[in-house]
Amino acid sequence: MPDSTTSTLREVELSTAAAAHAKAIELGKHVLRMTSAAGSGHPSSGLALGHIVTELMYNRMRYDLANPFNKANDRLVLSIGHAVPIVYAAYADLGGAVGKHPGDTRPLTVDDLITLRELDSVLDGHPNPAEGFPFFDAATGSLGQGLSVAAGLGAAAKLDGIDKRIYVIVGDGEAREGQVWEAADFIVDHKLTNVTVIFSCNGHGQASPVSPQQNAEAIAAKMAAFGWQVIEVDGHDPVEISAAMDQINAARKPVAIVARTNKGWGVDLMQGKNFHGKPLSDDDLKQALGELDATGVRLHAKAGESSTPSAPKSKRRNPADQTIVLPPMERSLNRVGHADVVASKKLSTRVAYGVALAALGDVDKRVVVLDADVSNSTFSNMFARDHGERFLECKIAEQNMISVGAGLSAAGKIPFASTFAKFLARAVDQIDMAVISRANLNVVGSHAGVSLGADGPSQMSVTDIPYFRSMTKTLDEHGVAVCHVFHPSDAVSAYRCTELMANAPGLCYLRTHRPTAPFLYPVDEVFELCGCKQLRTGDALTLVSSGYMVHTALAAADLLARRGISVHVFDAYTFPMDASPILAAAAAAGRTILTVEDNYIGGLHGELAEQASAMKDGPRVVGMTATRIPKSAKTAAEVFDYVGVGLDQIAERAVALVGG
Repeated sequence: MPDSTTSTLREVELSTAAAAHAKAIELGKHVLRMTSAAGSGHPSSGLALGHIVTELMYNRMRYDLANPFNKANDRLVLSIGHAVPIVYAAYADLGGAVGKHPGDTRPLTVDDLITLRELDSVLDGHPNPAEGFPFFDAATGSLGQGLSVAAGLGAAAKLDGIDKRIYVIVGDGEAREGQVWEAADFIVDHKLTNVTVIFSCNGHGQASPVSPQQNAEAIAAKMAAFGWQVIEVDGHDPVEISAAMDQINAARKPVAIVARTNKGWGVDLMQGKNFHGKPLSDDDLKQALGELDATGVRLHAKAGESSTPSAPKSKRRNPADQTIVLPPMERSLNRVGHADVVASKKLSTRVAYGVALAALGDVDKRVVVLDADVSNSTFSNMFARDHGERFLECKIAEQNMISVGAGLSAAGKIPFASTFAKFLARAVDQIDMAVISRANLNVVGSHAGVSLGADGPSQMSVTDIPYFRSMTKTLDEHGVAVCHVFHPSDAVSAYRCTELMANAPGLCYLRTHRPTAPFLYPVDEVFELCGCKQLRTGDALTLVSSGYMVHTALAAADLLARRGISVHVFDAYTFPMDASPILAAAAAAGRTILTVEDNYIGGLHGELAEQASAMKDGPRVVGMTATRIPKSAKTAAEVFDYVGVGLDQIAERAVALVGG
């Protein structure tokens, strides 16, 4: 016979389970109604998470419903973003605040749920804090990225000494994505025990069942092999879920809860069929609601006393958006042992970036630097030497690095993520998602373009400028470009462009090069967003370039001068760019602009051609870009010739344009 204590505990468990079942059913009904009203969505995936979301949002997480911007709040990252209606339902039931800014919020109501996926609704089809749902920190829905974002949030909390927990829900199907395992490694590497991942293992993907490699047993074994403490539960048993959560704080490792769930839980109509992304018709909705009620009767579901999450004490915000000012460049060079550069006035842009990073670390503790195992090439190791606690080595896992950066940004940090520009191509999706989230993320691509020479095309980025520039004409809700691109031509401009990045909102991309180059500017030169610099004046042609190619353009101008042809030379160091100085110069110098760049088409030539075409009598814009896939050669000059932008080729094109 059980003793009275055991009986009492069992009664409490039964009562708790009954209340959890009732709440999961209530939320499930909201999910069915809101997706049917929207005519789209993923009701079956939401139903699979009913009990997990109930435990997290009503019983487990500590967060301030009235202030989702509170840095002390526990956070939830929904990596399986298409299941978001279940979170919307719980948040509306609790009356959590929504809005884009701390001073302009209101409680979300159950009546708001019917606006799911409408243009003016805060309830986007997938999680998106930028549209007014700040309970989340990052846009998700492109699967496989949530655990990395959670890692960034966890790293920021650890740096700030904030006792908070970050929960992330990952689907079994998306566990096929390599980024999930990049993040699992990273979290163990950096001992982020404040991150807890919950896998929803319902066994179904979109088109068919998940691979046996993604079933619950396989995921549990993989996470254990990666160094996590693994707890397996029935994802619809409130007692098991609660008991698993109770073990988290005492764990010495990051905890992974592997939950076996049922897609379309509680609705017989959805069993044995593929309802992924399929809302119910009116007739099916009525039947499904009835089946949820029947499930409640079978489970003895009974609404318990209404509970609300406990709110943590409000934490002081990170420093306001103060302007970051770097010290004079000479001082920073001396600080890192490069005093000789002040006299020689020669340095590569990648090293100048490292010098600027080290200085940024001195002046602002919000700056956090990430690198992908190439810090001795990007020179972010200069930051690591003096600010190691704010340097996060991501190893060869660029996708995870970018999403971790997005998480750090959401926590108020100013992240700089560095690697070879070529390797950023594999993280394009992660960069896109960071832009959707309005992340304040600084991405740095080193060894860019074809000036790399001997290493060959697998190490040369020739698509980065067209890609990043494509976002520079897109505006956020404040009318500001969502992306700024910086392509410095010398060490002075690289130093100051890094400073500009630290202050500019949204996504920034800095393109640096390996070759050492002479200074083109005095060390106190001032650079601005959207600017350009005139380096030479002339009367026959306007020659425009950026980055390391500016030095070749200047050499071409000298060659042309010896042939009696004087040309303007401009350094177009940033996008978006106010090209009016270039266009005005061209109007008085042959009305022709020649652009030269060591990347594929869509960069500088596109920028100037677009602006010239908007003028009534705009100048002609002719572009020279890389027109061949590059290959290895001993020198940068050889590769420039090979792809069609060599010194003599530029000069000959200029001569042809001016008719000389």
